[in-house]
Parts: sequence; C-alpha cells; structure tokens
Amino acid sequence: MAHIPVNHPARPIYRVLSGAIGLYILVFGVWGVAQTAGESLFGRGSHWVLGLRTNLAFSIASVVFGAFLLIGASRRTNLGHYMNLTAGVVFLVTSILMMSVLQTEANFLNFSMSTVIVSMIFGLVLLGTGLYDKIGTSDHAEAQRNHRYHPVADMHRR
Repeated sequence: MAHIPVNHPARPIYRVLSGAIGLYILVFGVWGVAQTAGESLFGRGSHWVLGLRTNLAFSIASVVFGAFLLIGASRRTNLGHYMNLTAGVVFLVTSILMMSVLQTEANFLNFSMSTVIVSMIFGLVLLGTGLYDKIGTSDHAEAQRNHRYHPVADMHRR
C-alpha cells in the first residue's frame, strides 16, 4: 500500500513551490495572449514568450491552468493536494503526447522541445508537491510522529 505523508513539516515550502509554478504559467499565459492576439487559435507561428513557443490556444489554456494552480496553492486544505497531483499528471501526459507529435501537423499547441522539457519538469515538481502537502488531523500527525520516532526505528537508524 502506498504511503503519502500527512502533515509533512515542509508543506509550506511545497505550497510556495507550486504557487510559483502557477504564477509562472499565469504570467506566461497572459503575456502569450497579448503576443498572439489577432492570430488564429491554433496557429503555428513563431511566437516565443518566456523562452517557450506558444499560440493563442496554448496561452489561453495556460491562463486557466495557472489560475487553477494558484487557487490550489492558496488553499490550506487537501484541495491543493489533489489539485497538485492532478496537475502533475496532466503536465506529464500532455508533454509526452505533444512530444510524440512535435514535428507533425498534429502539434496544435505549437510546442517546441523546450516547452516539452519545461512541462515535464513542472509535472514532476507538481507531482512531488502533491505527494507531500496532504493535511490530516492532529491525531494522525501524532501517530505518524510516534511511528517515525519509535525506539525500534531509532535502533535501525544507527
């Protein structure tokens, strides 16, 4: 059975990290919409924003997804935990799918290899933050702390 830590001490750092990713994606999306306004939705032009190639559809999706991540990072409930896990999987799957169609006409989001790499990194970071920002009751946290600092566990750490 998988174990997802509850009430991890570095949880605030993970929320800040996912919020920073959300802010980057939101700024990228807003700037991309400004750059590609008036173009076709799925155009394959050469618009670059913050080091990533984009089109209007990808920029609009980035605005929505960046706002989604910022909302998740700002919540101090398990909603952020589930949002980060979901976003991490979405980023990883999207980057693999777009990499498979990179040099074809099916590249409707106008991805480049740098966009694929950044999407994979964001996906892995968001998946990691999603694994460590779960919140539980204080009783559950105490049980985990007792399990972590059990005398038998201390004996095996030496």
